[in-house]
Amino acid sequence: MAERKPFLLRVDRDLLDAVQRWANDDLRSLNAQIEFLLRKALLDARRDREKKS
Repeated sequence: MAERKPFLLRVDRDLLDAVQRWANDDLRSLNAQIEFLLRKALLDARRDREKKS
């Protein structure tokens, strides 16, 4: 498993509440839901791999 690096994230309260509800619906923690959404966004944008020079 990849090393995890903690960081502070400032997010609008309404946005955070919506993501928390979504996480609850998917039986995930808030942290896991945010990581899931970030990974999905990277895949959708085709940025899931480092660019090759």
